[in-house]
Amino acid sequence: MARHYASRAGRAPRVTVRPVRGGLALLIDGTLASFQRQDRAVTGPVWWALAAPIVALRRRRRRVLLLGLGGGSVARALRLLDPTAEIVGVENDPRVIQLGRRHFGMGRLGVEVIAADALQYLKANRRRYDLIVEDLFVGSYRSGRKPKGVLGDGHRLMCDRLRPGGILVSNTIHETKAELAGMRVAGGHTLSLQIRGHWNRIVVSGDVPEATAFRRLMKGHAGLRHLLSHVAVRSH
Repeated sequence: MARHYASRAGRAPRVTVRPVRGGLALLIDGTLASFQRQDRAVTGPVWWALAAPIVALRRRRRRVLLLGLGGGSVARALRLLDPTAEIVGVENDPRVIQLGRRHFGMGRLGVEVIAADALQYLKANRRRYDLIVEDLFVGSYRSGRKPKGVLGDGHRLMCDRLRPGGILVSNTIHETKAELAGMRVAGGHTLSLQIRGHWNRIVVSGDVPEATAFRRLMKGHAGLRHLLSHVAVRSH
């Protein structure tokens, strides 16, 4: 049975937790925000792809910022790829944080959870990160888009919060072209990861290798080999 959470005034997004084939889903206005599997894969390929660039970082002690924590699916994949990483997750909806802890075991992942608007957090906090993963959307399933300010000013704010040699990652659907253009502020190379069977395209920019070398990194990491059959990697 699905569990629904919405404000009485009807202005806040509807948040739903429901069992689905193979696991448990967190949906926000019908959009799949987090997924936890019952098998060894832990979560779905979109969230694995968002986490995958951590293996390209050269620094051993890594600090990661997740903008749009959801139920913690990306954090779970990151924790498996790097058990010692310092992970900070920003989520603006307290209901989503509560459900992540209640249904998705987010409290066991060692994530510093911050209830705040992502852009406001970037403006107010001066910490710097090796990896920033932006997974922010507003709107319903068919009209999901980036919140106002993410494209443009948001990219510059994220770049300012990167350590030297850092990497920016963004989950895109309808705005891939704008994300590819905007994330070039990080410098270095730009890649996209197309998830087979999904509309999502993950944009990666910064100190990352070109597509063939990135696939070799994935193949060489036991935790990412399963992802190779689900992802097409392209240099831009």
